[in-house]
Amino acid sequence: MRRRWVILIMLLLFIVEGSLMPWLIPADWLGRLVPQFTFVFVLYASLYAGRHAALMLGISFGLLQDLVFYGHLIGVHAFAMGLCGYVVGLLLSFKRIPMLTVLSLIGMTCLLYDSIIYGMYRVFRVTHDTYVLALMQHILPSLFLQLAFALAVYVPARRWFSDFGQKKPLDDAV
Repeated sequence: MRRRWVILIMLLLFIVEGSLMPWLIPADWLGRLVPQFTFVFVLYASLYAGRHAALMLGISFGLLQDLVFYGHLIGVHAFAMGLCGYVVGLLLSFKRIPMLTVLSLIGMTCLLYDSIIYGMYRVFRVTHDTYVLALMQHILPSLFLQLAFALAVYVPARRWFSDFGQKKPLDDAV
């Protein structure tokens, strides 16, 4: 799939996680369950399109997320999303990774992403909760949602990112 279609799908996921998901999440879980579908796609980009593509997608969609949803500190999500995407792409640059490895890697990276955000919010005194409370109240419930989404879109995402960085060859005109 071409680059513009992947970006369009990620924009659609960004809109869905901000507008449709609050309606689908039960009222008791609304503040605790945070969908981060664009972050899962950044991780798929790091695994199948390369670390540089994941870095650019992570910074751009993280900054968009900072501007639209979280106005406390601008750049926290951009930094964390770009860093996690780049590190995963740097560590695993193989093209054939088993599904269980991909899902466990996405789970660990989602924990790392949320821990980085918690740490930055704690340093700048945006939150005063302990890490254990944040882990039980926000991070783990969101992790299960991200893993379910990653499992649901594993095969299509692998196919979409297969030719993300490749350019179309020019036709030789006769």
